[in-house]
Amino acid sequence: MRVLVACEFSGVVREAFRKRGHDAYSCDLLPAEDSSPFHFHMSVRNASVWTVPWDIVIAFPPCTHLAVSGARWFKEKMSDQEAALGFVRLLMNFPCSKVAIENPIGVISTMIRKPDQIIQPWQFGHGEIKATCLWLKGLSKLVPTNIVEGRRARVHREPPSPDRWKNRSRTLPGIATAMAEQWGGLSA
Repeated sequence: MRVLVACEFSGVVREAFRKRGHDAYSCDLLPAEDSSPFHFHMSVRNASVWTVPWDIVIAFPPCTHLAVSGARWFKEKMSDQEAALGFVRLLMNFPCSKVAIENPIGVISTMIRKPDQIIQPWQFGHGEIKATCLWLKGLSKLVPTNIVEGRRARVHREPPSPDRWKNRSRTLPGIATAMAEQWGGLSA
């Protein structure tokens, strides 16, 4: 199965699919954190990405102007927010029958549509909280795979640093594995 993981620099989701034998690629403006040759270092808007016949597209659009955690700045960033929402709409309309958009709780729910599912890391083997919304097209809701104790807010307590945004944005391996196992088993 051909899988595109859009807006992913870490390779966590890409590699979860590749480990299961899928032809998976990530695409991001940043280079691949793991230096993988299976990464397109370019904008997902690049026409060459859109012409590949992908079986599944999983997208992680930047949440800077979308997440409710930044609500206090929304009035000052209305044009940035509209551009971010336009990018989400573009990804939702990717020419593929199976599309997942991931983002934290934010304005996508009120400005575009409600998510199909909200998941938590503790449902997939990570003892922490981080409500994560999924907007799905042609894909089933993720079924929890490993409910664990612990409900700490690691992501929210990330100390200030130049890499804070990267650390907060990485998909946790348990969620990536669930995506690959549950969505990767679907026929194209």
